[in-house]
Amino acid sequence: MNRPASALSTVAPSARVSGIFGVARRDVTPPHGIYFRNWGAATRDVATGVHRPFYAVALTIRDGHGADPIVLVGVDGGWWQSSDDEWFVRRGVIEGLGLDPARVMINLSHTHAGPSLVRDNDDRPGGHEIAPYLETLRNEIVRAAQEALDGEEEGELRWAVGRSDLATNRLRPDPEGNRFVTGYNPGTTADDTVLVGRVTGSGGRALGTIVNYACHPTTLAWENELLSPDYIGATRETVQDATDGVPCLFLLGACGELAPAHQYVGDVAVADGHGRRLGLAALAALAAMPAPGHDLVFDRIVESGAPLAVWLPKPTDRASRGVDAVHLELPLPIKRDYPPLSDIEAQLAAATEGFQIERLHRKARLRRSLGDTDTYAFSTWVWRVGEVVFVGWPGEAFSSIQKTLRATFPDLTIVVMNVVNGTIGYLPPAELYDEDMYEVWQTPLDRGCLETLTSACTDAIEQLRDRA
Repeated sequence: MNRPASALSTVAPSARVSGIFGVARRDVTPPHGIYFRNWGAATRDVATGVHRPFYAVALTIRDGHGADPIVLVGVDGGWWQSSDDEWFVRRGVIEGLGLDPARVMINLSHTHAGPSLVRDNDDRPGGHEIAPYLETLRNEIVRAAQEALDGEEEGELRWAVGRSDLATNRLRPDPEGNRFVTGYNPGTTADDTVLVGRVTGSGGRALGTIVNYACHPTTLAWENELLSPDYIGATRETVQDATDGVPCLFLLGACGELAPAHQYVGDVAVADGHGRRLGLAALAALAAMPAPGHDLVFDRIVESGAPLAVWLPKPTDRASRGVDAVHLELPLPIKRDYPPLSDIEAQLAAATEGFQIERLHRKARLRRSLGDTDTYAFSTWVWRVGEVVFVGWPGEAFSSIQKTLRATFPDLTIVVMNVVNGTIGYLPPAELYDEDMYEVWQTPLDRGCLETLTSACTDAIEQLRDRA
């Protein structure tokens, strides 16, 4: 078979986008006296100290000078139990920077060792610290975004795919009952994709890195006494130590059913070990990237013992460009048997066990956010940045959505995020609604919502690609 050498001149490259980028971080470590009881089994309301600092890391992207930016912020934080509290923080960014709401995504890392983000917990031990902390959090996120914009540079955002086996499936059949328990199931596999981004400015100067990975930060649980970003803290430190200290932005993927095998402990060394594992996987992907502005290009054939195809990194201009953002509102059905607020409050008044009280408090807050309606306006954000797509939502979707979107659009790099701009509940696959499992009975969203979200995101990505 005779083919010209030019037929060998392309290789499937990692996604590479040109534009104007800024990256900045701010310390948002909460006071250790703040209320931080996140587990029904916990006996401690207030932490004894801080394991690692908490950060807000902002990435700003625009297509050209004078164009409106998109602002993506990763924050070490648990989850929102009140839509009012979430909007209080996000509104500060939107109004402070004069942005279209479609162009702001705030992704919580979902650490389960963080402070309460619920102002109506002000009657709990340390609850008086919550409102001032939310004020600080809002202000520091705005500052991070503004500093990113102030320091923006023309440059490149490049992506590569790594692998990490930190995440495992956590849907384990209970051997003693007809239900599932939430813990490591060694009989199944988990999505091991680590998406790694490298942001560089003029002259190839490093501005920041991005790690997008799907794994619940539930290493530290009811025995833990310290405020902690969980494994994300050591992941960030591992990457930053190897990249001249530039900020590392962590983005939580679709991990509804994914978590570490070794979890629910009080030993922060376990969380640090998990974080180093993920950080090293991210660094391996970074190490494989060509230099900024370069791609691996076929150079020539050398006749030796075998005809050898030589590929070399060379400057190329193949980077894509363009920024577009849409905000979707999907009318997702609420379960018919999801109780009204009055019923939940009656159950709460009669509850005596700590875990029951915690569950019912959360359920009541969810119902207040939902309202007494049959559907919920489920917000979803979809951004196109050249050949890269960012998608985020306020639910905890199972990993099938990220696998489906990436398989549907193999020519695009798709960054998927749970717990964006709110938290409303799990989105399990439809077939699991017949099972007795936490993720099904916790969520107010009815069967089929994950599939509806997947279809809506697919359509939105196709439309953004068509109008690019």
